[in-house]
Amino acid sequence: MIKRYYTYVLECSDSSLYIGYTVDLLNRIKNHNSKKGAKYTRGRTPVKLLYFEEFSEKSDAMKKEAALKKLTRVQKLQYILDNENEQSYQTIEKINKLKGK
Repeated sequence: MIKRYYTYVLECSDSSLYIGYTVDLLNRIKNHNSKKGAKYTRGRTPVKLLYFEEFSEKSDAMKKEAALKKLTRVQKLQYILDNENEQSYQTIEKINKLKGK
C-alpha cells in the first residue's frame, strides 16, 4: 500500500483559514472538529475543508504547507480557485458531510 500525504486548507467558524498536512484527511478533520486537532482550531470549530492536495512524499506535503502559509488570505483563496477540479470538489463535499460522524 502506498502511503499518501495531504496538505489541506480549512475554513474555521470565524472565517479564518488554517493550513496543515496529514496522512489521514478525514480523521484529521474529525479531530479538528472534536477539538483534538491543532490548538488554533480548537476555539474555531466547526471547520470546513476548502482544499487539499495529495503527495507521495511527506517532504512535498510539508513544503506545500509552508508555501501556502506564506501567502496572504487573498492569495490562498486565489490559489484554491486556480487549482481545484471537479474530482477534488466532489471529494471535499463528501468529507464535509462526513466530518461530524
